[in-house]
Amino acid sequence: MALIGGAPVACAALDEVLSLSQDVVAADGGAATAAARGLALSAVIGDLDSITEDARAAYDDILHHVAEQDSTDFEKCLVRMDAPLIIGAGFSGGRLDHQLAVCNGLVRHPSRRCILIGEEDIVFLAPPALALDLEAGTRVSLFPMGAVEGRSEGLNWPIGGLVLTPDGQIGTSNFATGPVQLSVTAPKLLVILPSAYLRAAASLLMTAPARWP
Repeated sequence: MALIGGAPVACAALDEVLSLSQDVVAADGGAATAAARGLALSAVIGDLDSITEDARAAYDDILHHVAEQDSTDFEKCLVRMDAPLIIGAGFSGGRLDHQLAVCNGLVRHPSRRCILIGEEDIVFLAPPALALDLEAGTRVSLFPMGAVEGRSEGLNWPIGGLVLTPDGQIGTSNFATGPVQLSVTAPKLLVILPSAYLRAAASLLMTAPARWP
């Protein structure tokens, strides 16, 4: 299922997301992007404080107002979308605090498999184990959102024996030496790859055998 956020989104990134799903939801202000493209939406979800009047009129019959302010519009969508995989665009490239909040949301809801695409990168929460067929030299950044350990094969700098933490050892700007395998101990590690690997990551997350509870 595709999800459109309110941040600026490159046409190529949005086209790639839409090519993977015809079932589309917008998060609040993301409805303006959808309306500008003339997209048919299944729902617009959020506190609706950012939706434009034109988008409100276009999607009036599918607005889902969630008034509480303890979660972001991204999270409001994430917990209400019934899909094995959510692929989102329009959640990076805008305000930095919004981008950080989205990363927080990925970790707070580990049972929801979700990939977000920006102009250059994709990001997703690592499942308990994953295997990706990456070309040697591919950038693989691992960013911990909490304390997490793991093991790796196919990374230039292995993570085995390390405790990764957001205020200590992190794993950005690593790179693959070939196909990569990872296993991690907790749903705390974000995987960041070049956006060219969106389809490979989507296939991985749809078929990875284990989920976080």
